[in-house]
Amino acid sequence: MQGRFSFSKIMIIKSEAKTFLELEPEYPFVDVRSPSEFAFGHIPGAFNLPLFSDDERAVIGTLFQKQGKDAAIVKGLNIALPKVFHYVDLLKNMIPGTKVAIHCWRGGMRSELMAEVFNKAGYKVSILEGGYKAYRQFIREALSSVAEIMVLGGYTGCGKTEILSSLAGLGEQVIDLESLACHKGSVFGALGQGSQPTNEQFENDLHRIWSGMDPARRIWLEDESRSIGKVALPPPVFEQISRAKMVKVGLDRNIRIARLVSEYSLFDKELLAEALFRIREGLGGARYQYAMKSLEESDFSSVADSVLEYYDKAYQKAIAKRENKEILTIALQGSSPSSHAEAILELLNEIENEPGLS
Repeated sequence: MQGRFSFSKIMIIKSEAKTFLELEPEYPFVDVRSPSEFAFGHIPGAFNLPLFSDDERAVIGTLFQKQGKDAAIVKGLNIALPKVFHYVDLLKNMIPGTKVAIHCWRGGMRSELMAEVFNKAGYKVSILEGGYKAYRQFIREALSSVAEIMVLGGYTGCGKTEILSSLAGLGEQVIDLESLACHKGSVFGALGQGSQPTNEQFENDLHRIWSGMDPARRIWLEDESRSIGKVALPPPVFEQISRAKMVKVGLDRNIRIARLVSEYSLFDKELLAEALFRIREGLGGARYQYAMKSLEESDFSSVADSVLEYYDKAYQKAIAKRENKEILTIALQGSSPSSHAEAILELLNEIENEPGLS
C-alpha cells in the first residue's frame, strides 16, 4: 500500500467543459464510464478506464430501479473498492506523469470515486463538472458558432477531396468531413472505408478540429448533403454550408471518368453492382442495364460515364436549392489537385484585390 498511495492529499479541482478541454495535453483525459458508453461516443483522445464493466453497470442500474439509490451505491462500492490498486496500476500503464483529467456521465459518483483513488495515489486530478453530458452540451453550442466558411463544390470526379488536401498544404484551413465520417458521400462512398463512427462520435471529432480553427480566417468545407453515409451533419454546420459562398470547380469529363475508374475499378464487381442497384431508379432502366452490362465486361469507363449522367443531374438540382446563390465557377485544367488548388487561390486573390471589393 505504501508504494501506491500518498498520505499527503493534493487538491481535486472541478472544471467546466471549456476549461477542462484546455487541460490537454498536460492533463490526459480518462473516461471512467463503461466500455459501451465509451464506444458510443467519447472525447477525442481520451483513454477508457471503466470503473464498472458493462455487466456491472447493468447490475447496479437494475438495483437502483428496484431498491433505490442507497442500495445501488453500496453495490457499486462493493464492486469498486476491492479493485482500487488495479485501477491505479492501469492508470500508470495508460498515461505518463502524475496529472489526470477524468469524467463520467454526469460528474457524479464514478468520477468522484476514481478522483479520490487517483488523488491518494499521488495524482493531481481535475474532474469534468457535469461530466460527459456537459461536454456534449458545450460542443453542440460551439458548433453553432459562426465561422467564415468557404464551400468547395463541383461535380463528382473533380477530385474535391484531393483539392482540399492541397489547399491545406498551402496554408488554408480545411475540414475534411468525409474523412471524419469514413464515407465519401455517394452510394459508392463506403467502398474502401473503415466503419463509420456513431453520429455522436462524428460530432465530437468534428468539434475537436472545428475548435482548433481561427474563426477570423476562412475555413474550407466540401459541399455535402445533410447526411454522409449513416452520419448526419450537425444542423448548425449544415446551415452554414448552405449559406456560405461557394467555389464550384469544373473539370473535363474524360478526366473525371479516368479518376473514377482509377478509384473504384479495384473493388469487387459485386460491391459495385450493389451500389448501382441502389441508384437504378435514378439511372433509368436502359442506363442501368447498360451500366451493369459494362460492369460485367469490365468496361469501367462506360460504367463511370453512366454514373456521371445520374450524379451530374442530381448535383444540378442540389445547387439550385442552395440558400446562398453566390457561386464562383472556375474551369480547371489538367488533373493535378495541387495546381487546381493554386488556381483557385489565385482567382480568389484576384477578386479580393479588385478595386471596391477589399
